[in-house]
Amino acid sequence: MLLQTSSRSVGDTLIVDCKGKIIFGEETAFLRHQVRDLLNNYRHIVLNLADVSYIDSAGVGTLVGLYTSVHNGGGEIALVGLTGKVKDVLQITKLVTVFETFATPEEAIAHFGREAEQASAVTSSK
Repeated sequence: MLLQTSSRSVGDTLIVDCKGKIIFGEETAFLRHQVRDLLNNYRHIVLNLADVSYIDSAGVGTLVGLYTSVHNGGGEIALVGLTGKVKDVLQITKLVTVFETFATPEEAIAHFGREAEQASAVTSSK
């Protein structure tokens, strides 16, 4: 199955629900362009990978590229819903130590909210 995505926003967070395979070719290019085009509008990006059945090395490279783009733009990115082979690949490549990972989009959004509150408190105390 080709990669299909849908997106929704919650405040300043964009949730991209992915379904299918993140593999070399149109799939990785599509995901990369979709997220990068929306970076100006959202500070937080959540990639929901719960319905992704497979990811190859190009897909892993795309995730790393998105991580870099989001962080260079002053934002944050999280992966949610890691299952099966996708989780295995991210553990083998040690990317689970790079990305913030959560079970659900709601957990990621709550995490982003806590970080924003902590940053605000630090700024206020100076």
